[in-house]
Parts: sequence; structure tokens; C-alpha cells
Amino acid sequence: MKKNLKFLFLGVVMAVTSCSFTTREFNDPDKDKVLLDLITYVLEKGHYSPADMDDAFSIAVYEDFINALDPLKRYFIASDIEEFSKYRTSIDDQIKTKDLSFFNTVYKRFTKRMEEGKERYKKVLEKPFDYTLSETINVDYDNLEYVTTEAEMKDRWRQQLKFSTLSNYYDLVEEKENAAKVKKEAEDKGEAYEPSENATLSATEMEEKSRNQTKTSLDEYFEFTDDLERKDYFATFLTTIVEEFDPHTNYFAPPDRDRFDLRMSGKLEGIGARLQKKNDYIKVVDVISGGPAWRGEHIEVGDLITKVRQEDEDEAVSIVGMRVDDAVQLIKGPKGTKVVLTIKGVDGTTREETITRDVVELEETYAKSTVIEKEDKKFGLINLPAFYFDMENYKERNSASDVKREVERLKEEGVEGLVLDLRNNGGGSLRTAVDIAGLFIKEGPVVQVSSSSGKEVLKDKDDSILWDGPLVILVNELSASASEILAAAMQDYKRAIILGSKQSYGKGTVQNLVDLNQWLRKNDMGDMGALKVTTQKFYRVNGGSTQLEGVKSDVVMPDRFSYIDVGERDYENPLPYDKIAPAKYDVWDGYVDFDEAIAKSRERMAKSQQLALIEENALWIKERRDETDVTLNFDEYYAEIEKRKAETEKFDAIDEYDNKLNYRSLPDEVALMRQDTTLREKRKRWHKSLAKDIYVEEAVNVLEDLKITNIKAKKVANIKN
Repeated sequence: MKKNLKFLFLGVVMAVTSCSFTTREFNDPDKDKVLLDLITYVLEKGHYSPADMDDAFSIAVYEDFINALDPLKRYFIASDIEEFSKYRTSIDDQIKTKDLSFFNTVYKRFTKRMEEGKERYKKVLEKPFDYTLSETINVDYDNLEYVTTEAEMKDRWRQQLKFSTLSNYYDLVEEKENAAKVKKEAEDKGEAYEPSENATLSATEMEEKSRNQTKTSLDEYFEFTDDLERKDYFATFLTTIVEEFDPHTNYFAPPDRDRFDLRMSGKLEGIGARLQKKNDYIKVVDVISGGPAWRGEHIEVGDLITKVRQEDEDEAVSIVGMRVDDAVQLIKGPKGTKVVLTIKGVDGTTREETITRDVVELEETYAKSTVIEKEDKKFGLINLPAFYFDMENYKERNSASDVKREVERLKEEGVEGLVLDLRNNGGGSLRTAVDIAGLFIKEGPVVQVSSSSGKEVLKDKDDSILWDGPLVILVNELSASASEILAAAMQDYKRAIILGSKQSYGKGTVQNLVDLNQWLRKNDMGDMGALKVTTQKFYRVNGGSTQLEGVKSDVVMPDRFSYIDVGERDYENPLPYDKIAPAKYDVWDGYVDFDEAIAKSRERMAKSQQLALIEENALWIKERRDETDVTLNFDEYYAEIEKRKAETEKFDAIDEYDNKLNYRSLPDEVALMRQDTTLREKRKRWHKSLAKDIYVEEAVNVLEDLKITNIKAKKVANIKN
């Protein structure tokens, strides 16, 4: 998703909006109370579907705030929770009266428990761990009970730290065992071999070093938290409140808003990935096309980053349990520098990736096309990573004009069908989605947008058609927002066959960014930050929402995310799915065998051995991710990792697949590649990836099956200006 950093996650352009629905003044001398009052008022007046601030709302804030502070349940004890519980159903009333009793009580106790934790981990890590014991840890922290005694708390810390240290210990053992292999490889190349320091360690020394690594990570973690102030925790409290309205409504404290503005400018230097806290782990939720992580194929969505090491450092820092902002500070850095990440993949295996930081190459966020050759036939494929546009001048460059240009170039090559690849496209400009839809239909509505002020139907008003031939659209679980609008419109019009995952991401909402400072006439309290508010909702032309449901493919093809919740439905409190009245539109009449082509494709997919293997892999990943009991016995831990390595070998065939199709760049791009070796390498890599892609192969099969009516076939489509 978000192949252009100018666009926010899941494809809705955030515009700073001026909310002028009140003249209310906010004059409380207490900044925290002003913020609380201001934010809740803006939400009540500006949110698309304001949440009822009732007892259920209070309970949700209560649980989520406590969990945000202590996700591993190793600070608060049962008596703390018992004391906090008196606020369980009264937080909504406190918000309305600007009463901060709940926050103050929890914050004060948390800082006390944090100080206790600082001493506790040092004592635990003083003694060696016994990895011969038959012992397991349950990592389903959400369902973990709070401890009741100090002895239980010490044991929880012991287990969790043993779990972290066990991973370090395994890495050292593996490095030592691989030393012989590394030595032989060096000898075969005629190179001198120098064993690493770790390769010479004894078992006792490795155990001690692994504990020291864990201690160093926690030392640095508490150094981070020592720098946090009350205002930082209050910002967390405010975020908890606003996210009860919906997952995409967020409070940005001043530093966070600065980072948001920087993302919008597209000038970040780093690895090119978007990270999110998931339980106690830092999870990759997007790999930005054109960024260094993407170019080197280092990481993928769903990976967990467990450790970070700078190129000039010997020891890695564990970021398990670290705030996402602090983890990002370690991962990002100046262009040209290197960072080494320890990755726990979606399949459960662990690996190290060295990434050279860089500025995201925006050129790779733009539409690109290729000619697909199958025997004596030619087809076109357009890959669209995002719905982008120039924020200062729409006509300067945007995804719609780029797609139009690619279609025109492919027509000149005489292609018989067109594939539009929207996989991993998180969206962007809604206007460009409407304009792209207009390239394939005569005219009519594309999307309905509902807000508190009513409903608006966005239409293609140009009756010319750029491409009236067969059309297939590829989607997956990470196709979101504007991608879903375009795919849904083409599906409702029966203009294209949608091929891909069971359903797309399922984000059908629009957000606007509100500068909170604009409300204060006289502000001597400093920067108040900003609020990202959900203000609108998308609907298909058939009246259905894309919210939660996404777009359901006409032909479902499994992928590795098939059994993992990676979409809107994975959030705790998304806005619901609903329907409105359909818009008036005419179904495309250009095909003679639309339903038959779908039926043939489904029949082929049911017989595909490659898809069966992909399905098996998806189920295997789901089973691994559902495992919550992890052994703390080293021999069992080692055996489990070796077993997983062996099990994953059978899935190597997925990446070795050859769809027997040929791919070539268009003539003007070939001319550019003669001068630009980097572009040539990028296209070579892209074509190599397409050659392994069964989804593209099936898209071509569907294009062959789709027949245009005789009347349509004899007509020449008008070219839009």
C-alpha cells in the first residue's frame, strides 16, 4: 500500500479542513482539560458517525488505555486493576466534565510500577537461565490474567525475559554451528577465513552473552521511557479516546503531526516501510514501492521486526516491547547508512536483513505497463501502485493521466486485452479513481460519497471510451480505499472481471485533518496538535458500502494472506457495513460471455496444483500464527525451528513457478533503458516477477475467454483528450 508517501495509509488524501461549525470558546487554564474538551467537541460535531459516549464507550476506553500502557501485563497487578475498576463505567462522564481522575490514577500507578520493573529485570538477568527445563510460555497476552502476588510477578518477568533471551541464545548457537559451513565456502573461494567472535564462544559464554543482550535492550528501553513526560502519556490517553470512534480517527500530538506532515511531503529517509505496534511486536503493515526495503526484497507485510543493529555496532537492540516511535527512531536514518534488522517472517522463521537507507524513489510509485506475449497474441498489463496526484496542480501529473497514456501506448502495440493490477494499492486520490473508471465506460456514476450533510454521486461525464476491449482487474487483501472504488465500479458495471483474493481490504471511509490550534483565539499553552477525523463514507454505485466487505473477487485465488486478518475487519471497532439507495447506471453491454468466462476461470483454478500449494501454504501460516504456547526448553525450541525450516521447503516451488508468458517493455521505454541502467534493471526484475505470477497467467486466460460483441468489435473507441 501507499506507494507514494504523499498519501496516507489506505488511500484517502488528508486535507487540512477548517471546521466552522461553532463559535464555542475553550478558556480553561488547564491545557489537558482544554485538549479533552476541544477534541471531544470536534468529534461530536465533525465525525461521520459520532460514537455514543455511554457506559460501553467508557469500558472500551478503560480497557484499551490500560492495555496500551501494559500490553504484556508485567507492570499492573490484580489489585491495581481492582482499584481502577471503579472508573470502568464513569470515564464517559469524566470526559464530559473534564475530570481527569481516571487518567491521573492510572498514570501515577503506572509510573510507580515502571520503577519497580526497572529493578526486577536486573535481578532476573543476574542468573543463568536453565534451558533444560520442560517449560512453556503463553504469548496470548490479551487473554493473560493479571498476577496477584510479587512472586507471580517475578515469575512472569522471568518467563518473558527467558523467552527473549532464548531467541538471542539460538542466534548465537546457529552462528557457531554455521561457522564450519562459512569456513568451507571461504576455502572453496580461496579466501582467508577468520571466525567471528561468536563462533568461538562456549555454551556458557553464549548463555551469558544472550542475557547481556537482553539486559542491554531493556536498559535502552527504560532510557527511552525515562525521557517520556506526563504529556506523552496523556497523548496516549487522548488517542485511546478518539480511536473508540473508529480506527482511522487519531490524535496527533505536535511531534506526531510534524512526522505526519513529513510523510505527506514524501521526503522521509529510511527503509521505506510503515510499521505498527501489534501486541508487543513491531509489525510491517506496508512496504513502500520504490523504497530500499522494496528494492532489495528484504521484508514483506506481516513480518515482525524483533531487533535492530546499526552497521557500526556489534550488538543488536531488541525492540520487542518498545514504543513504535522509539523503534522507528532506531530503524530510520540518513541516506546511505545501513541498518541490520532481525525479522520474524509471516511463516515463523527468523532471518537477518541488511538494508541501505535511502529516499523513496517516487518514480516507482507511478503507473507502468508491459506487453504480455502468448503465442501469437498480445495483451497489456498496467501496474498501478497508488492513486497519486500533484497536490499543488492536479493536471501536472496524476495516476489517471498516466494510466490513460499507458493504455494509448498499449493500443498502439495492438494488445487484445488489458489487465489492471491493483494488488497492494492502498488508494489515494478519489478523483483519479473516478477519472480512470471513465476510461473504460461511456459515462455514469462511479462512487457515492455520504457525509453528515448528505450524499454526493461522483460521475464520469465524458461519453468517450478509451478502452472498450476485454478488461481484468487484479486485487488482493491489501487493495484498499480508492482501489476498491475503482474495482467495485467496474464490477457493478460488469465492465471487468475481478480476480484475486476473497475480498479486498475493506476500508470505505474518508478522513480529514483538523488543526486544533485554529479553535483557540488566544493560545499561550503551546501547540495543541491535530485531529484526523473520519468525515465521509464510500458507497458503490449499487448502494453497497466497501466498508468491511471490500470487493469480493469474481474469481477467488488464494494467497498467503488468505487466512490472516489483514484488513479493516482486523480492527476492534471499525464503522459497520451498510447500504444506501443505488445510483442509476447502465450495465456494460459489450461482452457476450461475461458469466461464462468467470465460470471457466473458476473451473481452471479448482484444478490448479500451484493454487493448491499456495492454499496449503496459507493454511500453514495461519496455523503457525495461531500457536500461543512456546517452549522455553532449548532443545525443543531448536527442533521446532528446524521442523519449520523443513516444512517450508515444499513451498519453495511457489516462487519457482513459470507461467510461460513473455514480457517486454514498450518501445519508448526501451529507448530510455539504453541510457538508464537502473530503469533497465528495475524492469528486468519486474518482468522476472511477472513470469512467476499465476495470477497474471490466469488474467490472460480470462482475457482470452472474454468475447466482445460483434457491434463493439467493429467500432473504434474514441480517444479521450
